[in-house]
Amino acid sequence: MTRTPLRPLARILHARSTGENPDSIERENLRLRHEVMRDKARGRAQLRLVVLALCFFSAFTVIGARMGTMAASVPEEPRTASAGTEIEASRADILDRHGRILATNMTTHALYVQTRDLVDPARVAKELAAIFPELDEATLLRRFTDGRSFLWVRKVLSPEQMQKVHEIGDPGLLFGPREMRLYPNGTLAAHVLGGASFGAEGVDSAEVIGTAGLEKFMDQRLRDPAQAGTPLVTSLDLTVQASVEDVLASGITMMNAKGGAAILMDVKTGEILALAAGPTFDPNDRPNNPTSGEPSDSPLFNRAVQGIYELGSTFKIFAAAQAIDLGLVTPETLVDANAPMRYGKFTIKEFENHNYGPMATVADIIAKSSNVGTAHIAMMIGGERQQAFLKSLGLFDASPVELVEAKGAKPLRPTRWPEIVTITAAYGHGVSGSPLNLATAYATIANGGIKVTPTLLKRTEPMKGARVMKKETALMAVSMMRRVVTEGTASLADVPGYAVAGKTGTAEKPKRGGGYDHEKVVNTFASVFPANDPKYVLVVTLDEPVETTGPKPRRTAGWTAVPVAAEIIRRAAPLLGLRPQVEPQPLDGLTAVKQ
Repeated sequence: MTRTPLRPLARILHARSTGENPDSIERENLRLRHEVMRDKARGRAQLRLVVLALCFFSAFTVIGARMGTMAASVPEEPRTASAGTEIEASRADILDRHGRILATNMTTHALYVQTRDLVDPARVAKELAAIFPELDEATLLRRFTDGRSFLWVRKVLSPEQMQKVHEIGDPGLLFGPREMRLYPNGTLAAHVLGGASFGAEGVDSAEVIGTAGLEKFMDQRLRDPAQAGTPLVTSLDLTVQASVEDVLASGITMMNAKGGAAILMDVKTGEILALAAGPTFDPNDRPNNPTSGEPSDSPLFNRAVQGIYELGSTFKIFAAAQAIDLGLVTPETLVDANAPMRYGKFTIKEFENHNYGPMATVADIIAKSSNVGTAHIAMMIGGERQQAFLKSLGLFDASPVELVEAKGAKPLRPTRWPEIVTITAAYGHGVSGSPLNLATAYATIANGGIKVTPTLLKRTEPMKGARVMKKETALMAVSMMRRVVTEGTASLADVPGYAVAGKTGTAEKPKRGGGYDHEKVVNTFASVFPANDPKYVLVVTLDEPVETTGPKPRRTAGWTAVPVAAEIIRRAAPLLGLRPQVEPQPLDGLTAVKQ
């Protein structure tokens, strides 16, 4: 820094020559120097004050934010840190195809006891037994005083129960926060979702694991922490599912059936829009698995997937379609339908000893559901080709659908396949499959012959499948099934505006000791709609139905499964966006009116 001299020589000499006092020059320069020094000192002081103010502001901001966070958080008891694997409690939501919640999580609390901290075990046992009637006071007191230090009392508490326990006021009663699985729609889609329960548990969290259905099949995906915020989107349509379940439950009751199942599938994508089984259950309070009796007696039994039944005459369209595809027949080809038919020691009869022969077209055989005519068609095909075709439709393998129960539900077929099995299998006897297997096979026909892979997950890409039959064959098969509704055994399925096609099947249930029970049947109606441009397949199966409104009990599918399926189509088709197609009236049936 350049310093200005206090007594510059030039100015001093000038001042002396003019008679001024040279000392005033020194005083003036000294004053100016002091002012400069004072300005610099003031600037440094101001800078220090600004920095100090910023430090204080930052400190108070951090402290205030921390205090606010602590005030807004839930108070927690301090826990001693310990080594171990952290319990991953989060689980992804499950949604329907339109984003509506099927399964989600809810924050709740568990109740546990540190027995060493109990002040009055007898009073606590009495109070808890009053809050939870299922708990026994004497058992609780014994467990509180038998020497153990830790005890679970309840895994899940409602807010009201938690408040009542809190009011007991004993320091030995403690609450552990956790998430539980919640199914907000109750019984809706119960057999699809399955249910969940607690796995590994700690006092501050518990892992939720799938126990059945989609929850168990997709358990790893749903528990993946990296995908916890990404819901699993299913193919189900919640509104359609509710409609199907409602009609099926009513149908089971009206037809006096033991149970039933219904499957609605998109024939182009294989997506299952609704899958219902009855009787049903609430996955929020899933009952225990049965330890005795028939599995089908439990509401947990999923008849749509686990029910392995002989599906009767619904198989006849497969024989007709294969024979047409091989060039052996056309829908108008005449086939021997003279009943009864003798084959060795076996006799093939028609329902109620009808005789649709001596000759009938293939289309009439399907419309009238002729066992004898179908048997002759199967003999043209041969056993080896028949087996290959049925396998290509997925009728010999467990369904690949995303349900854990499907893995163990493999269709039943004879180990040997002589010609008599070729005959009986053609009309659905001697081979068994699930309603879902049947729905998949019918979807393959309905979409023009491309094999369908069923799925409960919403598809984001087009389905890829092998061609099973020619497109022309598939169209002829659907056309023949349309005649079953307009002229044959499924006349009650003729829903105005939706051109339903389908095939009925009535199969007697096997007895344990061999043979068949004539009073117990499984009735199935497999339908396609609309027949002129197939979009959906619906399969309805009823277990041991009997229609009793007439003068005598009726057990055929045309009187039981068909009207249930018709009502489902009547309700579900508008929900699926299908507009009813009004068929034009013939001119001679109209009357012109002039105003």
